[in-house]
Amino acid sequence: MRIDKRNLEIIDDTMAQVLRDKTPQQRLAIAFSMWNSAKIQLINYLRSQHSDWNEEMIKKEVARRLSHGAAGTTQTPD
Repeated sequence: MRIDKRNLEIIDDTMAQVLRDKTPQQRLAIAFSMWNSAKIQLINYLRSQHSDWNEEMIKKEVARRLSHGAAGTTQTPD
């Protein structure tokens, strides 16, 4: 498989087979773990960038970002 360095979303054939061999429940568990990891990283990033924000502001901003704005807008200090 030739990898185009401009496209990081290409999955390796071996990894694709590993995922195909997983049960639907296992694939869902993997996806949930990835989602949870992204959420934790975003929480930590926002805390480091906005030390003046309280937990409620961080929680709302995480929801807004992870829902691509569907969770509503947040008035955040600049």
